[in-house]
This record gives sequence, structure tokens and C-alpha cells, in this order.
Amino acid sequence: MERICRLLNEALTPYQTHLGVADAQGNRQLTVHDRLAGITLRRTVSERQLQEQRLLIDLVDGLHRDLQIAEGRLQPCVIAALQQRQQPHGTFA
Repeated sequence: MERICRLLNEALTPYQTHLGVADAQGNRQLTVHDRLAGITLRRTVSERQLQEQRLLIDLVDGLHRDLQIAEGRLQPCVIAALQQRQQPHGTFA
């Protein structure tokens, strides 16, 4: 888990991450701190998300998006509009 935490810290610079201990289901509490050690985000992540590369990439992408929202650099309605625009016509999510 130490390696995963280092990877998350590198991917989310200047933020720092902390992974809590695994619960009975194998989930961990992921906390993202800002430069002043204030909690910016807190998520429950599964062991699988941390082990499988594709899921880890999705997790980091989601954290980047959530950090932009928390910083006020991205509005949730913009994300919804972009996602809707990217869907091929005639398909439903």
C-alpha cells in the first residue's frame, strides 16, 4: 500500500493522500489533504480499485475532477454536459 500511496501523491501533487487501514470488506478510507493539512476530499475505496491499473487510473481521474470542483475550477453541471456530449447518439448510460 505504501507504493500506491506514493503513486497517488505523485498523481495528485500538490495534495497529499492518506490510506486508512482496511475494514472487514477490504475497503479503505482515502483522505486527500491540501497544503495546510486540511481535508479536501474523503472517499472509501475498494482494494480492487487500488490493485487493478485500469480502476486505479479511473480513481485518479475522478479525484482530479473532484479536486477541481472543490477548488471551484470546475462546475458539476459542466461535467454533466461534457459527459452527455461524449455519449454516442442513441445510447443511454
